[in-house]
Amino acid sequence: QVQLVESGGGLVQTGGSLRLSCVASGSIDWINAMGWYRQAPGKQRELVAAFTTRGSTNYGESVKGRFIISRDYAKKTVYLQMNSLKPEDTAVYYCNADMVVDGWAEDYWGQGTQVTVSS
Repeated sequence: QVQLVESGGGLVQTGGSLRLSCVASGSIDWINAMGWYRQAPGKQRELVAAFTTRGSTNYGESVKGRFIISRDYAKKTVYLQMNSLKPEDTAVYYCNADMVVDGWAEDYWGQGTQVTVSS
């Protein structure tokens, strides 16, 4: 069974930092891309940062210059370093991965990790 497990969320004050991690496990042939999305109460899920299949990065406009995505596909892991956090960054953060499993390419999601930024 393929799983994405996020960790690193929590409560932080405005201006603080957090580092999220997401590890993929299971019978994975290879990883095409991994990234992070978030969803705040009453809002749609939005892109935070993600690697494309070609290895380039995309960032949501609101996090550019503050968040950094990195990866270690040998460890099936993607990270999100979040700096200069703001209350509007409060959301559930989801890991997403485009992976080939048993020969089939599919999109997978983690269960989410809560990030709360206090003002």
